[in-house]
Amino acid sequence: MLKSFLNLFSGAGSSTSSSSAPAEGGMKDLENFVDYIVRSLVDEPDAVRVISEISKDSNVIKIDCKKEDIGKIIGKRGKTIMAIRSLVSGAAGRLKKRVTVEVVD
Repeated sequence: MLKSFLNLFSGAGSSTSSSSAPAEGGMKDLENFVDYIVRSLVDEPDAVRVISEISKDSNVIKIDCKKEDIGKIIGKRGKTIMAIRSLVSGAAGRLKKRVTVEVVD
């Protein structure tokens, strides 16, 4: 899982063809990466759900967890969620996509 995310950053996983299959696979890799990171941060990893909403003009990865764990995901002054968003945004740039990460209340 982590290898596929690193491949997104290095460009090894990207292709120059215009088919949508690699992009969908890349979104799944991003979703799996966010899931891995969030489950590592929270007290109850079994309660975490990461959902992707893919549309023509926007891609959103939504994180749903227990209310007690939201603070751990956001972090002090929002630094943890900003770091997650930066990593996802950088990898999504390789896919030529815009991806946002949201924490669901």
